[in-house]
Parts: sequence; C-alpha cells; structure tokens
Amino acid sequence: MFSKAVSRRRLLAGSALTLFGSALPVASSHAQDRHARFKGQTVAFSIPDHPHFDAMLKLLPQFTAETGIKVDVARDNILRMKHVQMAELAKPQSSLDLVTYIVTWKGEYVKKKLIAPLEGFLNNRLLADPDYAFGDLVPRYVQNIGLVGGPKGYLPGPGAKLYGLPYGAETSVLAYRRDVFEKHGFVPPRTYADLADMLGPLREKTGIGALTSRGQSGHNCVHAWLLHFNALGGRFFDDQWMPLFHRSEGVQALELLKHIADTGPKGIPQFSYNDSLASFLQGESAMYLDSTAVFGAVRSSPLSKVDGKVSYALHPRGTRYASQSGGLGLAIARNSARSEAAFLLLQWLTSKAQDKAVVRLGGGPSRLSTMSDSEVVRQYPEFITLKEQLRYSEPDWRPIIPEWDEINTGPLGAAVYQGMTGAKPADKALSDIVRRVNDIMAAAGYR
Repeated sequence: MFSKAVSRRRLLAGSALTLFGSALPVASSHAQDRHARFKGQTVAFSIPDHPHFDAMLKLLPQFTAETGIKVDVARDNILRMKHVQMAELAKPQSSLDLVTYIVTWKGEYVKKKLIAPLEGFLNNRLLADPDYAFGDLVPRYVQNIGLVGGPKGYLPGPGAKLYGLPYGAETSVLAYRRDVFEKHGFVPPRTYADLADMLGPLREKTGIGALTSRGQSGHNCVHAWLLHFNALGGRFFDDQWMPLFHRSEGVQALELLKHIADTGPKGIPQFSYNDSLASFLQGESAMYLDSTAVFGAVRSSPLSKVDGKVSYALHPRGTRYASQSGGLGLAIARNSARSEAAFLLLQWLTSKAQDKAVVRLGGGPSRLSTMSDSEVVRQYPEFITLKEQLRYSEPDWRPIIPEWDEINTGPLGAAVYQGMTGAKPADKALSDIVRRVNDIMAAAGYR
C-alpha cells in the first residue's frame, strides 16, 4: 500500500548525496559544458499566480542568457494550475517540462507517476553542478516539499525518495502593524490566549480588521483552520488513520476561526490567500498570521501601503509552538522530452546565487546561507525571526497523502466553511463529516 511503503532508499554508488546535510557528487563538467548541448531548447514551465513567482519571472532572462535555454511560462491561478498540470502530465509525452506544485499534491503526483525522481539528475556528472551545495537547502523544506514514500508516505525515513525541491516554501509567521500597535497600546500576542483576547478590542479601538485570514470554501479555509489546529495540539489522524480532527482541539480552532472572521476585515469568507494578504498590505488589517511570503510582499508588492510599518513575531504558542510547513516546490514531468534541460532550470533557480537574487526581488529564501548572510540579514532583518520560526515548523502539519486533496477540497473544506460562517456549530460541522472521511480512507485501502 502506497501510504505504508517502507522500501529501503538505495545508496547511489560513488555519490555523496544524501537527503540531508551533504554535498552533491563531484561533477567534472563546467557550466558552459553542461549547457552547450541544450542551447536552443525551450523548457515549458508551469507556475502559479504567487508573489514568489512574481520575483522569479525577473530572473529568467538571465538564465536564457547564460545557458541558451529558453523558458515558456504557463501561469495559472494556483488551484486551477493543478487541473492543467494533471491533464498534461498524464499524456504519453507531456507538453510541460517543469512544474510548480503545492506540497499537498506531491503524493498524488507520485502515485500517478506524473513526476520524476530527482536522484538520477542530481547524480548525473554531466548535469549536476559541483557547487550546488544540496545540504544548504533548508532541511525542513526539503523534507516537507520533496520527499515521498517514507513513514506515512510523506515523512523522512526509510523508503523516502526525493521528487522535488523547495521553491516558494513557507512556514507561518505573525506580522503586525507596529505603528497601529504602538498608537493604541497593544503588544503582539505570544500565546493563543493572548490572540483570542485581543481580537475584539483591537478591532474596536483601531477601526480596522484585527486579523486577516483566508476563508474561501475548500483549501483556503482549511489552511486557515490548520494554522490554529496544530498550535492548539491537534492531530488529524491517529496512527491507524482514524480521524481525530473533530475532537476538542479541532472544535476550538474552528471556533477561533469564526471569531477571527467576525472581527477581521470585511469579506473573509470569500478570501483566497491573495485576498487575505492584500487586506494586510492595503492597511485594512492590523495583523496577519500565515505564510512567510508576506516578507517580500510588504517590501515589493505594488499593493503595499505598509512598508516600514510592519514588524514580525513568532507564530503564537498554543499548547505548543507549531507553525506551517508547506508551500511550493519544483518537479520534473516524468514524460517530458526535455527533462534534462528542465533539471538545469530547476538547479539554476534553486542555486545559492539565485536564492539570494529572488529574495532581493521579493521572493522567499530556501537556503540556510541566504538567511545567514550578514548583508542579506541587514537588509531583511525579518530573516532572524524566520530562522527561529523554522525550529517549530511542523512536518506533519497536515497529512500529505494522495487522498488529502479529496478530503481537503471536499467534506473538510465544506465543514470548516460552515463552522467559520456560523452555518453550523463548530462541533457539529466537524463531527458530521467523520463518516465521509472514513469512507475515503477505507476506499483507498488504509484499513
């Protein structure tokens, strides 16, 4: 059964590559030699409408100038993108070569044999950059974004194989309007008790939304609920894949989400991530608790009216510190006719130099060296908070199994939306879907 695969990861002969903390194999070719035979090829690259990729687009002309490889970008809404990708990747020869995926899609993509494992590319002496420094990639991001087949089907350990690399990876952080807090005598919440207690007074005293949030039915409202569910001690399944989400931690998180929607900016039940972020950038909300993509957006987005007015703090503690582990990664289409050129683009974008370059254009870092570079940190002191926050990034933040999207966008998305909007009490909304989730898991062979 896919979810319980425990096959031992093969050690590659002559390779120094491991999944965590090591160098790539020594490659003998220079960059010019690696690129020469691909000159004139065009890589078709599927990307989302997302702040990190706004920054990435500005780098692509340099890649083409250095390599002679052209890039044809197909950009879609982040949720529509999956339907486009699945239709193309399932063809005998995919018209897409490199794809961006949300972490929750990785198990499904591997199960359906849509994306290629990366070890063969990383150990190809004609392709691999000896200066790539694989171990410099944030280990938690690599584990969460890239691994499939380990414990539970998605955690590091025996059986785990690498299928993608982080690019637009995220954890969660609290952003708040320093000027608004100072004017009205508030301090950033350190605990969930602090957060819950301040929502009403913050809205009343400031006249703007207390905390912005995603809220759109389906993936977006579930993401918002999970942000609080994990910190409050929730577990979605037990070790036998039996639901736990409807217990007290899940109910408490959903009741809090309703309180956030009631005291937040107008329109939360229709907010996607971009809408939630825009509310904070345009000064309509005093706080933001979500993806670290906010860092670059505050500095660089044309919507931002708050640059210079924002400070950052750790995601508040509930019964524990537990922040988001997720975001976006890059994978190579299994049936691509240009897979090696696609790998060169993937490798270039995730290199040390380009990680720093995308950060300076408003993207997020994927490498330890970027977050430790003194010049970068002087320019972006929020990376001090990010490094601390990554200590609490929860690898099992949600079950990244092939069936997750069916649960997430189906019964769970509807139930969370009902609880958030008050259409049903939180406890009833969650308990009403336990049977349906059990049916999905049983049909998939988990029990």
